[in-house]
Amino acid sequence: MTAFLEQVSIWSIPVLVACVSLYAIIKKVPVYTAFTQGAKDGFSTAVMIIPYLTAMLCAIGMFRACGAMDFICDLLAPLTNLIGLPGSVLPMGIMRSFSGGAAEGLMSDILATYGTQSLEGRIASVALGSTETTFYVVAVYFGSVGVSNTRHSIAAGLLGDLASLIAAAVIVNVMWF
Repeated sequence: MTAFLEQVSIWSIPVLVACVSLYAIIKKVPVYTAFTQGAKDGFSTAVMIIPYLTAMLCAIGMFRACGAMDFICDLLAPLTNLIGLPGSVLPMGIMRSFSGGAAEGLMSDILATYGTQSLEGRIASVALGSTETTFYVVAVYFGSVGVSNTRHSIAAGLLGDLASLIAAAVIVNVMWF
């Protein structure tokens, strides 16, 4: 079964690309023209969202450099201990809402320090897979269409991130420890 699944994973993307291309040719869609037009539109979108991404990355840098991350983690430590969330995982949980790459870097540090089978490593892994980069998503998607009033999107996204982080801590503690 493992060998079969390995072959499926190797061939799934090339077969999918070939099938879509073949379908487009059968439907008489100019494949190359459609591809280059899509690439052009993608580049235009990327150029349009650069200011939003730059602002977000600058804010992340300031948030970490000024000590706000450490202050928030120290402040929340008594609450996180109640649900079984180690204080070493909290910075990754907070950073995940801002940047996936930064959160992955923090998770890598957690895994190197505590190990993959530790409470910290498992909670960090589950939390990374179940939370979202809320501010990045808002910056990219709302910025790409020019929406400046996000209304309740950020609050809803952060609430979802918090629920996912709490659920990760509780589920890992129940299942493995």
